[in-house]
Amino acid sequence: MTSQTLIEARKAEEIFEKQIDSGDRPAFHLSTRAGWMNDPNGFSFYKGEYHLFYQYYPYAPKWGPMHWGHAVSSDLLRWKYLPAALAPDKSYDKDGCFSGSAVVLPDGRHLLMYTGVSMEGDGWDKAAQTQCLAVGDGLEYEKYEGNPVLTDKDLPQGAFKQDFRDPRMIEMADGTYLCVVGSRPADGSGQILLYESRDGFHWNFKSVLCENRGRFGMMWECPDMFELDGKWMLLTSPQDMLPEGFEYHNGNGTLCLMGSFDQQSGKFTEETDQAIDYGIDFYATQTILAEDGRRIMIGWMQNWDTCDLHMEKRVWCGQMSLPRELSIRNGRLYQAPIRELAEHRRNGAFFEGAVEGIVKPEGFNGRLSEIDIEIDASDEDFSYQKFSVRFAQDERFHTQVSYRPQEGTLKIDRKFSGSRRAVIHQRRTKVKPVDGKLKLKIIQDRFSVEVFVNDGEKVMTAVLYTDTTADGVTFVSEGKTKVRAVKWDLVF
Repeated sequence: MTSQTLIEARKAEEIFEKQIDSGDRPAFHLSTRAGWMNDPNGFSFYKGEYHLFYQYYPYAPKWGPMHWGHAVSSDLLRWKYLPAALAPDKSYDKDGCFSGSAVVLPDGRHLLMYTGVSMEGDGWDKAAQTQCLAVGDGLEYEKYEGNPVLTDKDLPQGAFKQDFRDPRMIEMADGTYLCVVGSRPADGSGQILLYESRDGFHWNFKSVLCENRGRFGMMWECPDMFELDGKWMLLTSPQDMLPEGFEYHNGNGTLCLMGSFDQQSGKFTEETDQAIDYGIDFYATQTILAEDGRRIMIGWMQNWDTCDLHMEKRVWCGQMSLPRELSIRNGRLYQAPIRELAEHRRNGAFFEGAVEGIVKPEGFNGRLSEIDIEIDASDEDFSYQKFSVRFAQDERFHTQVSYRPQEGTLKIDRKFSGSRRAVIHQRRTKVKPVDGKLKLKIIQDRFSVEVFVNDGEKVMTAVLYTDTTADGVTFVSEGKTKVRAVKWDLVF
């Protein structure tokens, strides 16, 4: 039986989505059907479609008791909304159905695991977070009668039941299941716990998979673990990180640990670490192994410190990043825009030559676009101090990406994008030319930009708040810069 709480949520999303004009949504990034969206959940391929659930409050564009929104797609770019999948309607999840994951069971059912939150008093220190299951057919889901399947009784000594969340189930080659869950141990910093199951319903504690020990922020949220190009990757989103040089500048940011995993002992051995995204708005990643073998990642394209900014102009809040194909090169995690995006390129425009001062390349305007730029850093006749690309531009507003070769720094800057709030608007990262060339791929949707550097060595993501009528593109150079560029309209 569908609960009254879920029925009301479904009615609300049908009503409120009508207040959002299609032109006031992203064209190819998934946004919330109504109200509020944060973390991606249950990213999976089921019955011939990609399913993506998300943290959801359908009643207002602000965080509230969490539901699970639901959308499906055949290509990860064009999305169809389905009715909300989960609502907080049980004693163990009455204050929220928090983040989780999905797998397909051998009998063809779709299994969801999520964090149920139940407040036992005022304040989050009185919260109980448990792991719960729901089973469905891709449209309707029924909560498991044995919920919750993991409670504080399944925590290692010293771990807090108030910070025990975001289960990520993993189907192993031998047919068993593992699950990684974010946890806060006695020292207050993050750790990832590992659980195992033979059937997806009955779970046992395996090990403390990985410990923070105060290195990368505090609580570790939204973990994911998978094998990629012969290495094991552990992704997580730590809260309250401190910068280390040009790494980890987002206080609520992203962390990629690369190493090895021993299933028998349940231990992950770290080899390297890096940020996943170097921009402003990116958090809470989830990945999927596509049927063609690609590992594809998506994240919440927002930052907890800038959520109020989004509400200045919209009746909705929240969108997902462009899905990204992952690989390992030169000992680093690389990210590339999902290749399906190229099928939507139209109306190519080209520029090649010297840029000195301000140049407006012909045919480059637009807010739905992909711009590939190659800066030649090897020719001594082209000595420049700074090169910038300005976009989402009119007479008053713009956002820009700029490179200073002497410092080796790339910066994204939206302080002139129309915001009335003194929040985070800039991020910098270190980059070097490869074979004498610096390559930038700038992808714009109506309310975002994602910059892929040197074929995905680094990515910088930011939400934009500028009116969509601001669609100009300008190259600006202090000194003379040798530039080759191509721009495509992205048509949906």
